Amino acid sequence: MESSVRVISRTENVALVIPTLNAVRWWGELHRSLLAQSVRPEQVIIVDSMSDDGTADLARAAGYRVAPVRRSEFDHGATRQFAVNLAERAGAVVFLTQDAVLVEPDALQLLLSALDDPSVAVAYGRQRARPHSGDIEAHARAFNYPAFSRVTSLADVAQIGLKAAFCSNSFAAYRREALMQVGGFPSDTIFGEDTLVAAKLLLQGWKVAYCADACVYHSHDYSYAQEFRRYFDVGVMHTRERWLIDQLGEPANEGARFVRSEIRFLMKTSPWLIPSALLRSAIKYCSYQLGRREHLLPRALKKTISLNRNFWIRENARAGGNGTMPLA
Repeated sequence: MESSVRVISRTENVALVIPTLNAVRWWGELHRSLLAQSVRPEQVIIVDSMSDDGTADLARAAGYRVAPVRRSEFDHGATRQFAVNLAERAGAVVFLTQDAVLVEPDALQLLLSALDDPSVAVAYGRQRARPHSGDIEAHARAFNYPAFSRVTSLADVAQIGLKAAFCSNSFAAYRREALMQVGGFPSDTIFGEDTLVAAKLLLQGWKVAYCADACVYHSHDYSYAQEFRRYFDVGVMHTRERWLIDQLGEPANEGARFVRSEIRFLMKTSPWLIPSALLRSAIKYCSYQLGRREHLLPRALKKTISLNRNFWIRENARAGGNGTMPLA
């Protein structure tokens, strides 16, 4: 495998993809952080879900390629694969989300450097809580994105289970040939297209790199309702992609470790937030378990409580025989 792996240039063979929907409020910070980078991708592709706030115009003015998709048909996996197909000359495809800001001028270079190892198929960077984020979110980012780098392979599954396939498309670089080797990003998945691809790559003998030195500011202070919706979708994904659990193991131990770590963190920083943190953990657990049992729920209810409502609308269309419409 390694002897035939394509060498990736820091500039000529890199495409940067950013899915957007009404991103103007983040555009200034994001664009400035891109201009400050020590390496420039050969192409920047903005996959815009028919924004009505001028996002596409700003992107075109910046010299970026804008690829529109219908808002109703945005799909976490298929829309990203649409961009990968557009970047057919790229050796590496980097994904950012519209609300992520590159922290240092060498963030992109450091992330791409992980692909110098010919056995690494995907590398993801460290996400730091935005300034002024609350302590609960600060802990979540520090727990999931620690200060030390790591490369995982299939051999690590025995020790850390599903965590071996952890990855985030908020800031990740994929070796395009490896991504295509496993079929690209999946279509019609409710959540976690990055983890699904990382798992497939591990099973094919590739490695996943976490680059702690390549940082973005990216965090969300979710409400209780948003936490519920998000973890319901995670539960649905784990149920519908049963092979993920069968091959890599259940995520239960990781959740307990998170709660213990969070309590220790908040005891030092803001103990008055512990009740709220425990309530959030209970909400996540219950909504996740509900998602795992989504087959017992009517589709209308699932659409109501899901964060990704378009998934259920498209599923309803398929059930009615209409199928899915192609991307614009």
